[in-house]
Amino acid sequence: MATPLTDQEKRKQISIRGIVGVENVAELKKGFNRHLHFTLVKDRNIATPRDYYFALAHTVRDHLVGRWIRTQQFYYETDPKRVYYLSLEFYMGRTLQNTMINLGLQNACDEAIYQLGLDMEDLEEMEEDAGLGNGGLGRLAACFLDSMATLGLAAYGYGIRYEYGIFNQKIKEGWQVEEADDWLRHGNPWEKARPEYMLPVHFYGRVEESKEGARWVDTQVVLAMPYDTPIPGYMNNTVNTMRLWSARAPNDFNLKDFNVGDYIQAVLDRNLAENISRVLYPNDNFFEGKELRLKQEYFVVAATLQDIIRRFKISKKGSTGPVSFDSFPEKVAIQLNDTHPAMAIPELMRVFVDIEKLDWDTAWAITKRTFAYTNHTVLPEALERWPVGLLETLLPRHLQIIYRINQGHLDGIGALFPGDLNRIRRMSLIEEDGGKRVNMAHLCIVGSHAVNGVAEIHSNIIKNDVFRDFSELEPDKFQNKTNGITPRRWLLLCNPGLAELIAEAIGEGYVKDLSQLQKLNELVNDDAFIRDVSNVKQENKGKFSQYLEKEYKVNINPSSMFDVHVKRIHEYKRQLLNCLHIVTMYNRIKKNPKAPFVPRTVIIGGKAAPGYHMAKKIIKLITAVGHVVNKDPVVGSKLKVIYLENYRVSLAEKVIPATDLSEQISTAGTEASGTGNMKFMLNGALTIGTMDGANVEMAEEAGEENMFIFGMRVEDVAEMDVQGYDAVTYYNNIPELKQAVDQIQGGFFSPGQPELFKDVTNMLFNHDRFKVFADYEGYIKCQEKVSQLYQNPKEWTQMVIKNIAASGKFSSDRTITDYATQVWGVEPTDLKIPPPNEPHNNKAVTTALLVNS
Repeated sequence: MATPLTDQEKRKQISIRGIVGVENVAELKKGFNRHLHFTLVKDRNIATPRDYYFALAHTVRDHLVGRWIRTQQFYYETDPKRVYYLSLEFYMGRTLQNTMINLGLQNACDEAIYQLGLDMEDLEEMEEDAGLGNGGLGRLAACFLDSMATLGLAAYGYGIRYEYGIFNQKIKEGWQVEEADDWLRHGNPWEKARPEYMLPVHFYGRVEESKEGARWVDTQVVLAMPYDTPIPGYMNNTVNTMRLWSARAPNDFNLKDFNVGDYIQAVLDRNLAENISRVLYPNDNFFEGKELRLKQEYFVVAATLQDIIRRFKISKKGSTGPVSFDSFPEKVAIQLNDTHPAMAIPELMRVFVDIEKLDWDTAWAITKRTFAYTNHTVLPEALERWPVGLLETLLPRHLQIIYRINQGHLDGIGALFPGDLNRIRRMSLIEEDGGKRVNMAHLCIVGSHAVNGVAEIHSNIIKNDVFRDFSELEPDKFQNKTNGITPRRWLLLCNPGLAELIAEAIGEGYVKDLSQLQKLNELVNDDAFIRDVSNVKQENKGKFSQYLEKEYKVNINPSSMFDVHVKRIHEYKRQLLNCLHIVTMYNRIKKNPKAPFVPRTVIIGGKAAPGYHMAKKIIKLITAVGHVVNKDPVVGSKLKVIYLENYRVSLAEKVIPATDLSEQISTAGTEASGTGNMKFMLNGALTIGTMDGANVEMAEEAGEENMFIFGMRVEDVAEMDVQGYDAVTYYNNIPELKQAVDQIQGGFFSPGQPELFKDVTNMLFNHDRFKVFADYEGYIKCQEKVSQLYQNPKEWTQMVIKNIAASGKFSSDRTITDYATQVWGVEPTDLKIPPPNEPHNNKAVTTALLVNS
């Protein structure tokens, strides 16, 4: 149970978590009781903890609604350029606490709930994560929405309201088992269904040619029902919208069956249409060319573009005659989050040419100026390539349009490079080898005015390697936009102790301008501040230790180093390298139990795609090693291994603030950016990592000497690819590596099944694309440097402070400002829309916008 604040504490309370006024608290309690009674139809005698959560959620939502409506009115009146962020994934996590923080209600709500005799943390734990994403890409989209609202941009997130999000992971006897994530079973208090904006989406059918042009006929129709979720900015009264589409069968769906008397079957068949929004594909960095997935991708873009065009036409309400689309790119910016929404490009062309009757060249010029594309990966297995046969069946008109786009594109290349057939083949949107397929990345590049990678190193690889032909042709099109994270969720919400400590030291301005953290450099030698930072970390570790002991029944040494590796399980992220280090540490302790050893708690977590055999084996190996290590009395409290079950946003919020060492150890040139690395840095963990993704820029900002960098660089990997990578040489030349691999291979960690990990070791020896053994020695030596520094708490904490001070660049506010000014052609504003309780003066608001734009 939370304890009430003393007067002194209240005075000290800073406004980053809101003011506690008597009126606020009374009003919140009144709202809570009203919702318990009228919305949930319960009283305190029969209400459950979940009822209390819902009552509080509705009470907090009440504070959003007026701001939400007023923000949308404001956009309608001022008609700014609107930004549309299209993503098949939005990994939002929980909403309650984030909303309280952004509205400045956190402290008042804490007090109100305390006075009602309830525990805030218990209520927050009742909320289901909205797990509508796999990992980095979907979480990035969520951070971006927070920043767009905080920066006052007229922005909308568009995606799919999956009935089942990313699966819940259970670990049973060391194996991953997937369970369905029925996150909507209790309802979702944050969304508002909008059946009045339901839209038709067409599939299948055929194309009819006539004098008027092409017509797509005999299609099957599915309805897209929008659900709107409010996205509040931080303390600026702006509330933007995330609109997620849900598939519904039309009432006349399959009525032909009804006509022959099979009414029951006709109703049951409605499920086929509604399956489109049933489940999120649980693949990260892997393309699965399933018809249902292509349906999902087209479904979201077809509904979204109708919505965008409707909104554009309404904004032209005063004009007479047919709407001119000439100004469309001045009013609309569409960002494609990876290739998943790539069908938006041919779809917009179809609408312009077939429905709005624009000529092809005009339509193409407008389309290119409207779209921009973000690439998220260079792994070949992740790049989307749809079979032409599937497109021909499902979206016949779009295939025609793609062919025509390609023809114009190749004609241009043929004119510039006559006779260079190889170049034409490389740059075509249609790949011929191994069956005809549409290369969606090529479609996105050709159909956009800007293409970006998500970290400097990644953007360079795209320009100089993956899409080199395209960047040589249009060098100005290619940009870099290094990813970022929102400091609201990833500091204020998850680490209040550190957030308040920083605010007391440098003021509150850093919450909206994270670059102000540089001021902490002045405190690197301040003993009191060093002690305070260290104490906050220790409190977070103590709290997380209790959580781990409760969940995993393992005794945790809270003064041990918390060494954490949490992300999707994938060979390129090299959880296997970490596992080899655990085995090496274990062997060293066993060999010389009396030797000094810096205690570690190694925490690894993440989900493996259900069909990814090797990733599931890696989980089993880590749990098997952990089982041996944790049970060995010789090891005792020196080394513990925890596999964190069901890693997700709400669990990240617990583990990240408690972490000492963050593992970012992908093979150089494989991780596009990584954003977990940024969250750890901001929360006072030190990074051990390769020069990959955003690690490179983190080392630039903090100084390489303030990180633990090891291993091959991109050019070393490229050189090794030319010369050939021979795992056996490393195995034979490094005794500790040989011992660890032999133990895994010989069944030491799987005594009942000695062959269990044969395919893991076979992969490491014979076809390891990510060269684990090549970086083993450098990694082990670097880990020794980590242990050495950890023995000097003051120096360790000084390095922590330098890292926090250097993390300002990695705010998603900075990323979005860059997109806004360099890609979308809009300007962030610190304009505060008047709150709902103040009279609404159109002229004043309009003038304020003109002044600020």
